[in-house]
Amino acid sequence: MTFKTIQDAFNYWNGHTVEEIEQRAAEIRKNIETNADVDMVAANVEIAGLAQAKANAGEKRSNNFNPITGGNMAGSAQAPAGDVFASAEYRSAYFKNLIGQEMTAAEKAAIDKAAGERRSDVFNTVSNSAAVLPTQTLNEIVKKAGTIGGVIGHCRAFNLPSKIAVPVMGATAAAAWHVEGAKVDSEKVEPVAVTFNAYEILRVFSMSTAVERTSISAFENYLIDELGASVMATIENALINGTGSGQGTGILTQAGTIPATYTKTGAKWQDIVNIAKSLKRGYANGAIWAMSANTLYTQIYGMIDGNERPMFIEDTQGDTVGRILGHEVVIDDNIPDDTIIYGNFRYMGYNMPGGIAVEKSTQSSFKNGLIDYRAITVADCKPIIAEAFVVATKAA
Repeated sequence: MTFKTIQDAFNYWNGHTVEEIEQRAAEIRKNIETNADVDMVAANVEIAGLAQAKANAGEKRSNNFNPITGGNMAGSAQAPAGDVFASAEYRSAYFKNLIGQEMTAAEKAAIDKAAGERRSDVFNTVSNSAAVLPTQTLNEIVKKAGTIGGVIGHCRAFNLPSKIAVPVMGATAAAAWHVEGAKVDSEKVEPVAVTFNAYEILRVFSMSTAVERTSISAFENYLIDELGASVMATIENALINGTGSGQGTGILTQAGTIPATYTKTGAKWQDIVNIAKSLKRGYANGAIWAMSANTLYTQIYGMIDGNERPMFIEDTQGDTVGRILGHEVVIDDNIPDDTIIYGNFRYMGYNMPGGIAVEKSTQSSFKNGLIDYRAITVADCKPIIAEAFVVATKAA
């Protein structure tokens, strides 16, 4: 169809969907590229009408929009629907913003929508320029922290608002065989309420201004490595040693865990058996042994039972460190030497209600030509049920 005036083209396309307008613009562009005899005057008339029709449909556009040159017609200026932090537009915009690259209209819309989300409200000390890590990037950081060793990969992760009591089910008795027609008394289940506080973890690192020429994927990989090695490492240490004052509560400082002792000599293998049987019924299914590498290889590695079989069975396949009495051994060097934790770490939890927020500044390192990046997260951790853990220390 050929239009004589821009008004005619606008009247025809006005009321059509954005998708239909964009499709027609793409057809005109393709026709110009492949057809040498195209009527450029008619094409420009329809292009102008299409631009006005799309602007009238509510799209946010620049005044120099041109579908033929691949302007804003190729991308939507509407914010992504659903969870904006999980969208591809926000992820791309997030890293472009950090390394100073220009964003598309759709990416700007995603950033604007994210700025108004309640998720960022947990960072009450962070400026408005801060942006929360994209969901996919945060998941990669948590996933990597769980694969590099330590107990954090066996703990329960929460993403809940702070200061809210969350009921968590403890271990329950097994079902019983039933005689037909016989009365069965109901079991009263008592959920354990756990309340996570809001403690801040802060990390500042500097990079050269050359980072602005870094690709998005390379910068994302750097953030995953850097934040995974710092923020998540802080949480992992708190899972074991946290005091509960201005930080999370660790297993070693939590009252109510089951105490035990062991001796170093190989003839005292019964001490390890006693540790295992100290764990109350219901928690042993899924329990693991956690200790430092020094404790494992200097005190447990050569220990044998009464039949001269090794207590520690090394995993030759490399999937795990090994097993003691059939339960997995996890090396975590946050655990002090001469200490062994045997328990079910599904009853140890950590909470990150708002992910990790990152902002940049060029002011503090102005003379050095550096860009400062500040990462902050609000988190807490604590044992959900203290009796799910046996803490054994080496006897004098």
